[in-house]
Amino acid sequence: MISQGYPEHFLAPMRDELTRIGFEELRSPELVDAAVNRTGTTMIVVNSVCGCAAGKARPGIAQALRGGSRPDHLATVFAGGDLEATERARQYFLPYPPSSPCVALLKGGKLVYMMERREIESSPADVIAQRLQAAIQQHSS
Repeated sequence: MISQGYPEHFLAPMRDELTRIGFEELRSPELVDAAVNRTGTTMIVVNSVCGCAAGKARPGIAQALRGGSRPDHLATVFAGGDLEATERARQYFLPYPPSSPCVALLKGGKLVYMMERREIESSPADVIAQRLQAAIQQHSS
């Protein structure tokens, strides 16, 4: 059984902000494992209900993906929603502590870039987009 935190009707609009731009939801630990082990570069976003996710992270991610390079795969887990999936994703993000929202780039199953909540909170969406686009260009196939 998949544990959930917040009621789904509360999370649905926030999930939609990422899925409508091409993100695949990883709602179980098994789906996280499969996504991480794909060939190429995978971006995994730990989505969140916090204000910085809505005001900065999700808009910055969308802007970063509109132009320039794109990772081979886009995936997301929802902190406070998909509890086991989020915990599994965070295992791949070590040594970074749990952070939501956050954005990780993985290549060949290994973490190559991490944008933590502290970076998101202190940056406007356009700066987040610029940093993500630079990381995507650096690490994409």
